[in-house]
Amino acid sequence: MSDTYKISPDETGEAQAGPLTLPLDGWHRARGGRMVAFAGYWMPVQYEGIIAEHLWTRTHAGFFDVSHMGQLYIAGEGAEAAIEAVLPIDLSTLPLGGVRYSLLLDDNGGILDDLMVTRWGSGFYLVVNGATKHDDIAHLRASLPDAVSLTHLADSALFALQGPEAFAALAPLVGGEHPLSALSFMRGASFTLGGVEAWISRSGYTGEDGFEIAVPAESASVIADLICAQPQVKPIGLGARDSLRLEAGLPLYGHDMTPDVDPVSADLLFGINKRRRGDGGFPGADRILSLIDTGSVTRRVGLVLEGRMAAREGAKVLWGEAEVGSVTSGGFSPSLEKPIAMATVAAELARPGTQLVIDVRGRKIAATVTPMPFVPHRYHRKGAA
Repeated sequence: MSDTYKISPDETGEAQAGPLTLPLDGWHRARGGRMVAFAGYWMPVQYEGIIAEHLWTRTHAGFFDVSHMGQLYIAGEGAEAAIEAVLPIDLSTLPLGGVRYSLLLDDNGGILDDLMVTRWGSGFYLVVNGATKHDDIAHLRASLPDAVSLTHLADSALFALQGPEAFAALAPLVGGEHPLSALSFMRGASFTLGGVEAWISRSGYTGEDGFEIAVPAESASVIADLICAQPQVKPIGLGARDSLRLEAGLPLYGHDMTPDVDPVSADLLFGINKRRRGDGGFPGADRILSLIDTGSVTRRVGLVLEGRMAAREGAKVLWGEAEVGSVTSGGFSPSLEKPIAMATVAAELARPGTQLVIDVRGRKIAATVTPMPFVPHRYHRKGAA
């Protein structure tokens, strides 16, 4: 799943009325985390600096607190069919412990959220975005039949450990029926971690190999201490999480996708499983299947900018003097040492190599349409050594 980055700096670091606190709030503050209001919670935007944390994650392992995300459990007679009626997902091909990306859509095919679905033994575990979780829960409950229950796992914390040394850091700490090495990308299983029951999946939002770890909230600080005591690991804030996902070409909900954007325009067709493209039967299917046949008017693309100035969300994209789109996410890439962006542009201009111009506060910056990801993914896929 993506996330929704709309943060409000709190220069004093003092918690104010409004945002809630997560189980690790005091843990972050004790380690110098600069706290901001984000998705209704106080969360760390950085510790030692966004660029340093970004590069540490690309070379070692970064620990992220993502407990603001919504963790849901759906079960009951007919749960599989009920979920397929709401999501464009093919659960018949999802094995036990398998994790799959999907999209919550409205009746016109607009994207309400993106999410992960995992098959557990007796039901399905969903992780949805923090800022949209309450709307998602209401939408799903209204759509599911009475025999199918939805439980918000609000007493569960969620962490991510990402980077090329994530496995080396985590493997010595876990026990269970299978070794951690049994997990490949988008697979999960139950383990014990520091003597605590944990659900661990090999997945994440940085483009790196890594894990997402759900543990009881009451054990959050013990587990965070245990993981961050490993020499490969440092805590990482929201700022680096955003720059890492941008380099990985991963879209951000509320920015690169919204209810006004369909999966074809957002270049997220992999979220519409193959069988469902033939069968339909999900919200917005008529429009989306038509767009698959005819093509969309606009398309999400990657852009590499000349110079050092980054373009931010909302900057106009020009072709000659004509406005042909706008930037949806942008920033300076610490790995590439150049500015990069995602933008929605006219579909006929989405071909890699197309030369465009971005208007950054009145300054015209040359940009080239570039395939994504900007930095290659390093997922641990099945069969990899």
